[in-house]
Formats: sequence, C-alpha cells, structure tokens
Amino acid sequence: MPDCAPSPSPLDLSAAQDRHAPWQASLRLRFVRDGLVTRLVERRHHGPLRVQKALYPEGGAICHAIVVHPPGGVGGGDTLQIDAAVGEGGHALLTTPGAGKWYRANGRRSSQQVRLQAGADAVIEWLPQETIFFDDAAVRLEHTVELAAGARYIGLEILCFGRRAAGEVFTRGAVHQRTQIRSGDKLVWWEQGAIGAGSAAMDGRFGLHGASVCATLIGVGAPLPAPLLAQIRALDPGLAASQVKSVFVARLLGDDSETVRRIMLAAWQLLRPHLLGCAAPIPRIWNT
Repeated sequence: MPDCAPSPSPLDLSAAQDRHAPWQASLRLRFVRDGLVTRLVERRHHGPLRVQKALYPEGGAICHAIVVHPPGGVGGGDTLQIDAAVGEGGHALLTTPGAGKWYRANGRRSSQQVRLQAGADAVIEWLPQETIFFDDAAVRLEHTVELAAGARYIGLEILCFGRRAAGEVFTRGAVHQRTQIRSGDKLVWWEQGAIGAGSAAMDGRFGLHGASVCATLIGVGAPLPAPLLAQIRALDPGLAASQVKSVFVARLLGDDSETVRRIMLAAWQLLRPHLLGCAAPIPRIWNT
C-alpha cells in the first residue's frame, strides 16, 4: 500500500534535528588527468556527505561530481567540510542535486568549509544550486580556493534569505561569509562580511537593499574583452559585472530565486567558453 503521508515541513525537520546530536560531516575528493580523461581517484567521506559516482556528460575531459548531503538540510550545530583537489591539467565540476537548506540555529551555529585546489593548468568549477537560509539560521560559510600557475576557476553562489514565494521571510538570524582565492601564491580575491536579519547589511542601500536573493559569479583566468563584458552586463539591468586583472565578478540582487538563477547561468554560459575554452551546457541535475 503506498505511503500517502505528507512530506515533513522545514520546521518538522528542524525539530527532529534538535533531538539528535549535530552532524559532523566531511568529504575529500581528488581528481587526476589520465590521458584524455579526468578521473575521480579518491573519495573519502565521514558522516552524511558524499559523491555517488563520477559523471561525464561533456566527455571524458571534464568530470562532474554531485555532492550529496542525505539529511536534506543543515540544523543548528551541524558542520560540513568539503575538500576537493584537481591535479595538473584536469577539469572537475562540482554541483549539488538540489538547494541547500539551513534551518534554525536553536542556539547552535552551523558551518560549512569548502577548500578547492587546482594544479598547474587545471580547472575547478564550484556550481552548487541555491542556498536557502530559513528564519533564525546562524551560519558561517568559509570558501577557499588555491590555484597553481595557469589554473582557472569559476564559482557561483546564490544565497536566498527565506522563501518569499512561500511566504517565509528571514526575520532573525545571521550569515557570516568569508571567501579567499589565491592564484600562483598571490591573494587575488578576499571578501568577508556578516548579513544579519534587520541589519544595514540586509536592508541598507549599500547592502542587499531589502532583496532576499543575492548571487555572485567569480571567474579567475584570462581577462574578459570589453565586448564580452558588455554582453554579460546586458543580460539584466541589475547585473553588475567587473574585471580586475585576472578576476571577473558579477553580482545580482533580486527576490525570485528562479529568475536570479536563470540570469546567472546565462552569465556563466557566456563566461565559460572564454575562460575555459569549452561550451557551457547546464548540468542535467539542475533540470531534474
């Protein structure tokens, strides 16, 4: 007989997590170039964080890895650690099967640490789906990228504070974020900040200006020519894009995650062929 019980709500899941010890999860991945193929040669995990298998929707040169967090959401006190390294000449793309969900803190901060490394002339792409912060979430995000000589990087983050389409708003809580990127032992990007519910960082003109969705696309590699930069800016009047030496950055604020995602993926599809020399088909998992 089929199970017709309704799916648990975020509050139900958060309450269930309160009754258990916080999850401590880690994942280590290592990719190497073997002839014309990039292979996932090491995959170690502890706790509920893993990659099921390597995928090759673009052919053997580019290895796709889908990072899965089986609990489906991060509760107060949970910690996630992801460490991925791509060897010389390899190319790996990391994504997720769905939106990441960060539930209420209940007095305990949650955290995620992502460390990405790319060897000489290697490529690493970090393209998780949206990250949703539910009301009263307390989260610390740390993102570190280390690139050897000639290595390239593309990263996309879409942060959603509450779910306005479902009538859920972010009225309490805070998100602390720090990102640093090194290329050839030089620090090329450093950013840190805190966004608290009701603060100037969220509501002020020089913060999110009241928006509930914030997206950032970063590319490190060959600078974009002026016509391509203009083409990306033309995707949306609110899309800000700039090039500073080897670092390209695009940002977009909004209130609808689907709209923001569509625009930022269009920007990625323009950026990727220039920076990486390959087409930019949308990862299949994003459409399932």
